[in-house]
Amino acid sequence: MTLLTTRALNRATLARQLLLDRADTPVLDAVGHLCGLQAQEPQEPFTGLFSRLRAFDPAALDRLLTGRHLVRTHLMRRTVHLVTAHDALAWRTRHEAMLRGRVLGVYRRDLAGVDLDDLAAAGREVMADGEPRSMGDLAREVAARRPVPAGRALGEMLVAALLPVAQLPPRGLWRTRAGVRNALLSSWLGREPDPLPADPADPVGQDLLRRYLAAFGPAASADLRAWCGLAGLPAAVAALREELVAFRDERGRELLDLPDAPRPDPDTPAPVRFLPAFDNAVLGYHDRGRIIDDAHRGLSVAGERVVLVDGRVAATWRADAGTVSVTPLAPLSRADREAVDEEGRALASFLHDGGGSVRIGASPRRGAPPPARRVRWRGVPGAAR
Repeated sequence: MTLLTTRALNRATLARQLLLDRADTPVLDAVGHLCGLQAQEPQEPFTGLFSRLRAFDPAALDRLLTGRHLVRTHLMRRTVHLVTAHDALAWRTRHEAMLRGRVLGVYRRDLAGVDLDDLAAAGREVMADGEPRSMGDLAREVAARRPVPAGRALGEMLVAALLPVAQLPPRGLWRTRAGVRNALLSSWLGREPDPLPADPADPVGQDLLRRYLAAFGPAASADLRAWCGLAGLPAAVAALREELVAFRDERGRELLDLPDAPRPDPDTPAPVRFLPAFDNAVLGYHDRGRIIDDAHRGLSVAGERVVLVDGRVAATWRADAGTVSVTPLAPLSRADREAVDEEGRALASFLHDGGGSVRIGASPRRGAPPPARRVRWRGVPGAAR
């Protein structure tokens, strides 16, 4: 079985994630290819697409959201993702058991004794009028109909697990501040999510596996599980194994891939790229060593925005008052600093209507421990939470 080095996996990931060379792909096709973008921070997908598409226009994403071609919904890993309407309807039912389990993992005591199927029915009764609601409003109205305690646990179970809902615009529009208003996917998109097929070969899981490998492969089953939150999709893997190719990584893990998917030469130059918070190029794997050092692994989970230099996480960044500030995590060469400055200026211009500036901090001393960091939101001026 062919060995793929960490650097070879890095270049494959960059190519699949549209980070090795910006693509001319339309926004809808790009979001579909990427299997969605993680989007609990509503403005982050704009930076993610800026770094992946040539001449990206935020208005194009706005039109797709208001036109109901893209939706914001809880899906992979119980996180809010920006996905195509097609994928939301095709994948939602396959994720439902996982979504329930993950909410119960946090709120099991609060929801002890609650009949979840009855709770889902009550939620649908409330939402049947087609009116969008906040999570709090929905929880209070359901609690008035059923003997269940109103509160955060009830709201989370309803909107993140039991009811297939979309977060409606204006939330998620460019430079727009708006709270969350939820509507049933069936109301917003005009039909119910696809039912789960009875086929034991798991055709929906097969689609997820093919799509994941196209955007993230080569990858191990543990990587697939870490991306979607589902239990490894063993039936889908078994059904597709004959049409896939297999490799080994430097740890000896088996990696699966699509036969004709791009696997660039490991020496292919990789440009500097600025990634948004929680970007799936980092979070979409169990073993993230192909793109980030173990010492910095927690940065992406903590919501830090990161900079790729030679394809790997080498700095964090934030945008405040018209300035993109970069904090190196390791020494940067003069050429690297120049490349970071150039790409940072392009990002600053994108975020600040042709203006903005870049400030790059001093590189840490070699061997110095990574700086301690707090988990907090660092937003673009005028952006929504």
